[in-house]
Amino acid sequence: MSDIQLWTLIFAIITFSIYIYIAYASRVNSTAGFYVAGGGIPAPANGAAIAADWMSAASFISMAGIVAFAGNGYGGSVYLMGWTGGYVLLALLLAPYLRKFGKYTIPDFVGDRYSESARMVAVLAAIVVSFVYVAGQMAGVGLVFTRFLGVSPTAGVAIGMGIVFFYAVLGGMKGITWTQVTQYTVLIIAYLIPAVAISTKVTGIPLPQVGFGQILDELNGLQADLGFAEYTAAFTGTNMLNMVLITAALMFGTAGLPHVIVRFYTAKSVRAARFSALWALFFIALLYTTAPSIAAFSKLNVIKDVSGTAIDQTPGWFNTWADVGLITVNDANGNGLIDYTSGAANELILNNDIIVLAAPEIAGLPAPIVGLVAAGALAAALSTASGLLLVISSSVANDVYYKKINPQATEARQLLVGRIAMGGAILVAGYLGINPPGFVAQVVALAFGLAAASFFPILVLGIFWKNCTAAGATAGMLVGLATTMAYMLWTIEIYGNGDGIFGIAETGFGTIGMLINFTVTIIVSQFTTKPSPVMQELVEEIRYPGKTKLVEAHAKGQLPPEV
Repeated sequence: MSDIQLWTLIFAIITFSIYIYIAYASRVNSTAGFYVAGGGIPAPANGAAIAADWMSAASFISMAGIVAFAGNGYGGSVYLMGWTGGYVLLALLLAPYLRKFGKYTIPDFVGDRYSESARMVAVLAAIVVSFVYVAGQMAGVGLVFTRFLGVSPTAGVAIGMGIVFFYAVLGGMKGITWTQVTQYTVLIIAYLIPAVAISTKVTGIPLPQVGFGQILDELNGLQADLGFAEYTAAFTGTNMLNMVLITAALMFGTAGLPHVIVRFYTAKSVRAARFSALWALFFIALLYTTAPSIAAFSKLNVIKDVSGTAIDQTPGWFNTWADVGLITVNDANGNGLIDYTSGAANELILNNDIIVLAAPEIAGLPAPIVGLVAAGALAAALSTASGLLLVISSSVANDVYYKKINPQATEARQLLVGRIAMGGAILVAGYLGINPPGFVAQVVALAFGLAAASFFPILVLGIFWKNCTAAGATAGMLVGLATTMAYMLWTIEIYGNGDGIFGIAETGFGTIGMLINFTVTIIVSQFTTKPSPVMQELVEEIRYPGKTKLVEAHAKGQLPPEV
């Protein structure tokens, strides 16, 4: 066992033991504790949990790789802008009002605000979005275990499944929340330490957000010499239309993600929900302002260390990642050198998902830091996976079983069904993690498009337009979700070969699906039965400060029957 594998194993055992202990100490025996942690999580802790829930394997593992290689610098910024901008929308348009409405899940809100038919469509959408998203997380777990512990991707995913099963099934939202606070601490330390070390080593500036600005001119020059567009040049790999559409899809998708929104139900109050969003933005910004620096430093080091190097003289980190199939070299011209250049003559392909994981090795940092980064990647993937699995569990147990099949079910029965549903969801998530439809961040980006096309319009209209009808919301969700899914299946490389309409990328079509949803919902609402007067009054009142009698009655399930 190498030093890196040993340190990875040490950090993995320590962190996993902490997660399991927290889950055991936080075990619950009520549905409120299982689904929303009893609504008693302080704002700073909730903000950290939201950040951990949010900063998935895509953020930790793939973000820097997308910025550095897939997006060539500027183009990758769509992920930075979209994934942070969505929290502004959440804080302003959704979080406080949904918290005041006082339900467990998005389908719960949809069912009460619109109708039971709309609830079932929302359940379907929540499950589809969550499964697409969780596939990326489990794939990330498999990637880390494959590289750092030498096990197969299948075995790596299976280990991750076992850990998530224990602490998510036992502790529910309460266990997940406090575990995620710990996981955020692990992942942000693991992300910042190598970034600071690399920035100090390369530029002498310990603040990576400032340090990477010192190397951009050199990086632009090196890329130009190799035939690439300048690293900071605009619209070289992604045109303006797709830049706008992808950014918007990620932003509106963020504001419509079920596992993120449910976090605001765990806040103590409407005020705490707002402050939870503020704390989350702060915690997220620590990583998201650091990702571009890791991207730039890593690409600079790759170009210097690898481009033009003899194939039999590549550095150790290069050979290690090549051995697990995440770096490939094709010596097409037979000169024995790695020709890293633009176009068909390029002989080097690096998987986007390795850049952060390999960054400490590329920079020559010691084995403990490499092991810590691996533990951080696992924390990022597992924290998000657990939140997603809880959404699937609550959708099945609360919105289908309790609300539709057995309204007389006891709390113990509901918890049992929820835990069984989560166990089944973990098995499906494991399969998707072993057979993901793309690299980690690409899979996750598809989930955002689906969330934008299905949930965002009906949530915003449900809060701000009292005349939005059940038929309109149901039709809008169905058409938006179906159109977006069809386009993605048609255009994503692994499933289809279509070039798309007007060259729109599958990761950006969620914006179009969202606009279709808005249009269908508004048009159908003009010609269908309006909500009852009491529901219209409730919609008006949840936007005003303070608790009104109607809002309190709704929270207790005591609204007049006509609603």
